[in-house]
Amino acid sequence: MNLSNRAQVVIATTAVLLSLTACGQKEEATVGQKIDGAMTSTEQAALQARQDMESTAADIKREGEQAVQSVTTAATDMAITTKVKAALAADDQLSALKIEVDTVQGVVSLTGPAPSAEAAERATTLAKAVEGVTEVQNKLVVG
Repeated sequence: MNLSNRAQVVIATTAVLLSLTACGQKEEATVGQKIDGAMTSTEQAALQARQDMESTAADIKREGEQAVQSVTTAATDMAITTKVKAALAADDQLSALKIEVDTVQGVVSLTGPAPSAEAAERATTLAKAVEGVTEVQNKLVVG
């Protein structure tokens, strides 16, 4: 064998050995593949964080709206109670009585004593005449 044949055999043998060695090993990710994987993970995490923030913002908005509605309802109920008490106080038959007025979401409850059934009915009529009253629960005791 001359030198050039010998070099060819050595090169071919080395190539076969390297191929066999490479087949038995895991392929390592290239730097570019690692960067791409990291960017994909970061994008997914950012998307999830955005979705979480949007969900939290929607929850906060809904709770704020509910709080405003609750405060508005309470203020309206207080105004109704005040107007009903003023109407009862302005009535000659009912002004001296200790009628308690409670309002919840427009429903007025009247409790306490009434000198007669007519006076109790008059209290219901006065309460129903107040704007915002949706119902009157007359629990006055005639006695």
